[in-house]
Amino acid sequence: MSTSVNHPINHPVYRYWVLVGMVLIAGFSQGMLLPVLAVMLETAGVSSSANGLNAAALYIGIILISPFIERPVRKYGYKPVIIVGLVMIILSLLLFPVWQAFWFWFVLRIVVGIGDNLIHFSTQVWISTTSTKEKRGRQLALYGLSFGMGFGIGPMMTRFIEVNEFLPFLIAAGTSLVAWLFMMFLRNEWPESDFETASPLNTLARYKQVLKLAWFALIPGFGYGYLEASLHGNFPVYAMRAGLDIHFVTVFLLPSFVFGSLVTQLPLGMLSDKIGRSRVIRGLALFGSILFLSMSFIEHLPWALWAVFAVAGMLLGSMFSLGIAYLADLVPASLLPTGTVMTGILFAVGSMIGPTVGGWLIGVVDQGAIYYSISGMLLLMFAAGSLFESVNKSARHSVGL
Repeated sequence: MSTSVNHPINHPVYRYWVLVGMVLIAGFSQGMLLPVLAVMLETAGVSSSANGLNAAALYIGIILISPFIERPVRKYGYKPVIIVGLVMIILSLLLFPVWQAFWFWFVLRIVVGIGDNLIHFSTQVWISTTSTKEKRGRQLALYGLSFGMGFGIGPMMTRFIEVNEFLPFLIAAGTSLVAWLFMMFLRNEWPESDFETASPLNTLARYKQVLKLAWFALIPGFGYGYLEASLHGNFPVYAMRAGLDIHFVTVFLLPSFVFGSLVTQLPLGMLSDKIGRSRVIRGLALFGSILFLSMSFIEHLPWALWAVFAVAGMLLGSMFSLGIAYLADLVPASLLPTGTVMTGILFAVGSMIGPTVGGWLIGVVDQGAIYYSISGMLLLMFAAGSLFESVNKSARHSVGL
């Protein structure tokens, strides 16, 4: 007997909130791993650069799987791909405490990165292609808010290391299992038929077309990856070496950035629907650069630093979802999955470069290194956006638009 289209399992609103809730739990697992493993490696005497390299493994996994995601989604639909990603994450989380070896953790982080990309690619395309342009900014903002909330709770798990080193991983695996159970009750769907890819040559042609139409819309993915991985992978190490209270950093400071973003995710998404996403993204990058530069002057004032972190989170926590929404505005539906893959790749590249540059600067510059790294990256993003708008304005003027 066929299921009614009005059944909650098939209802678009039910589907949307299941995806949003599932991403919250996936964000929690990812937010837990970065600081927990960074603290454990630092305690074990691993250098800051090697610590950053280990953190980069997750994003190597994202890059490795990126060229191969589109075809299984076309063939099997969104749901099976998401479920496979969740299973990979659950098994990896359970294995982390079993053998505490640098290269074993490196491999497990690669597996987690593959699972994360399977989940995020499928959910982003599923939501983007089923949203209207008028509501896309808001719906993707709520998606980003959900991930941010989970990612903000994750670092709090560092306090449980003292109770039992297995505990943070067991909690994260348990919550991922809950996400898997909810996904099992969701009806599977497939992308539109014009999503077909005939050959690798066509894939390359689509990549070139996305770059031509919307290269700046991909940059926020890179910037958010750089920012996120630097804060959660480098900052605990930087804080321990700078004499900051690690409990304050992991329980108050880092979560303040993420929870600050929760306050403005929806308003910024709605604002971008009204005044244009490029304008919003460029403004956020510029003010974010100024804020991070100012942090180097107030580092000795913990609660002032906390306040500025929270404001920075309000401005920058929506960057990734705004980039995806902007991408959906600029490219046709048939190119959106390709653009989403490219955003994921750039997110991973940024997430690898961020901790690597940050780890190197901590060893060389020391004081203020992490702030200079992030501030400089955001300033470059602002410059790239200004160039993109200038080129587009000239192109529109030349054709009389």
